[in-house]
Amino acid sequence: MIPAYPPLPGTATARTYPEDFIVTEVLGFTPSGDGEHHLLQLRKRGWTTEAVAGLLARHFGLARSAVSYAGRKDRHAETTQWFSLHAPGDKRSVEPGQIAEGVEVIAATRNDRKLRIGSLRANKFVITLRSVDAPRGEIDKRLVTLAHHGMPNYFGEQRFGRDGDNFEQACAWLLGEKRVRNRSMRSTLLSAARAELFNRVLAERVGEGSWDRVLSGERAMLDASHSHFAVVEADKYLASRARHGLVHPTGPLPGQHRDAPEGVVAQLEERVLAPAAELIAALERQGLKAQRRALRVMPRNLRWQWRTPDRLEVSFQLPAGSYASILVREIVRTRT
Repeated sequence: MIPAYPPLPGTATARTYPEDFIVTEVLGFTPSGDGEHHLLQLRKRGWTTEAVAGLLARHFGLARSAVSYAGRKDRHAETTQWFSLHAPGDKRSVEPGQIAEGVEVIAATRNDRKLRIGSLRANKFVITLRSVDAPRGEIDKRLVTLAHHGMPNYFGEQRFGRDGDNFEQACAWLLGEKRVRNRSMRSTLLSAARAELFNRVLAERVGEGSWDRVLSGERAMLDASHSHFAVVEADKYLASRARHGLVHPTGPLPGQHRDAPEGVVAQLEERVLAPAAELIAALERQGLKAQRRALRVMPRNLRWQWRTPDRLEVSFQLPAGSYASILVREIVRTRT
């Protein structure tokens, strides 16, 4: 799970209406313009991503397995996202327009390969907070800080399931207390387990004030990249790059063949994760490759506007895999 809220100046209401949470996917590639796959950009409202995938399969007379997407998006939101339809030999063009109540095709092209989870570069958000009960100056100050210094890159509540119990289920399965046969559910539980362990390390770094600093022994990550490198000594040059959001410290996504940190960073991670040693061993037996994830993320193009004295609109872009809900929780406690 994610840690408790940081000290906040007040509360606000979130997601009163679907248009209070607008998200637009940004692809990580340029469509080829031809190939066996229809590539559709859809705007949806009141639909889960999986439900839209089923709708597209029925609408175009395809098997559900022929429809894929790059990421799941919330139902109670206005979302613009991409889907691909594997339809070799299908020469028909797809025209923009509504295909069901709350589902509209915005753009269509062809592509030479299907969409896969992780094909996104980023997501753009426009979030409206209503009934803000907090000093405006304090909210503005927090937003300025986020724009310049970034935010902790916690996995959000979505990673832990509707009832927030995916981590507990993952432990029960991985430690032999229950059986999980469904392959998709297994993948979900593995992700939740690793997210929980990462969040624990990040929370410790936040608590000691080092989540946005590169320490000696760190595995540091370049901004907007998954590439990381060993920091033998945290010198002034690296410190400057970290202050400017160009380099970030990282935390573990446990698995096999890890590139481990050293020194004080290794000691911190070992201390935090020691109670989960049996779980980590189980993750390794699943064949997962260890990865590193940035402890900090820099919101891009962060802008905000007070539409009324108690209604705030915030827009920004986050890399795929980071959570808008985490940015919001850094400025105000939300009511739903």
